[in-house]
Amino acid sequence: MMKLYLAQTLFTRALPWVVILVAVWFFLRYFEWKNLYYPSKEIAMTPAAARLAYEDVEFISEDGNKLHGWWIPHENPKGTVIICHGNAGNIGDRVWVAADFHQLGLQVFLFDYRGYGNSRGLTSEQGIYRDARAAYEVVRARYKDADDLPVIVYGRSLGGAVAVQLALDKPVKGLIIESTFTSTIDMGKKLYPMLPVRLICRDRYDSIRKIDQVRVPVLVAHSRADRLIPFEMGRALFEKANEPKQFFELTGDHNDSGWSVSGHYWEGLNQFIHSTLQP
Repeated sequence: MMKLYLAQTLFTRALPWVVILVAVWFFLRYFEWKNLYYPSKEIAMTPAAARLAYEDVEFISEDGNKLHGWWIPHENPKGTVIICHGNAGNIGDRVWVAADFHQLGLQVFLFDYRGYGNSRGLTSEQGIYRDARAAYEVVRARYKDADDLPVIVYGRSLGGAVAVQLALDKPVKGLIIESTFTSTIDMGKKLYPMLPVRLICRDRYDSIRKIDQVRVPVLVAHSRADRLIPFEMGRALFEKANEPKQFFELTGDHNDSGWSVSGHYWEGLNQFIHSTLQP
């Protein structure tokens, strides 16, 4: 009886601490998720707004989530670009990106990660990687010869980390990353220098550790005026990438930089696509 009494006493005393620890764990997971992902369900625009023919594509992730994307064909394509978008909004906010790549002679597959737009599921790092690989398989199914696909993967901001992983997981011809961070740990240290970010962070998107494993041509673009993701992170990714590689310095802040305000980048992008996808 004494042992039972002691066990009950210990359990009673420990229970509040267990509850507190569980609550802290859930709070940290929520805090991390809210700082990483800003999904929107409402799709404000379709490729029709850019006068592009397109096909709604519903497909399934590796772990069974129903996903959604747009296939935008081209009459005389050089190849296909898979667009991995950033952490906010959904594919409806990237129609202009798809239209510009289409103008450069590419077919486009623009898709939403789980939890974004019409795609189902709870967003996470590994989940998004699974979604990107499933998107690649959608593109593969569009080609009769699936052994040597003329596919480039493009990613911006968080999407750059997704694109790096996809370039490791699937055979692509080239990788374009724009305004991308080295890792979420590095970003967390910048944004929350007083927090033990390494202990808190579960979704790490550690591109700086991975990019030297990519064995295809790489284009990196970043702006010195980017107030969200430091220019030095883009340079660090470029320096660690293998040859052949190119770097383009952009103008404008994080959400205002790109080829629309950096004419030299537009020309460089065109040349990169041509040289990477030439027979």
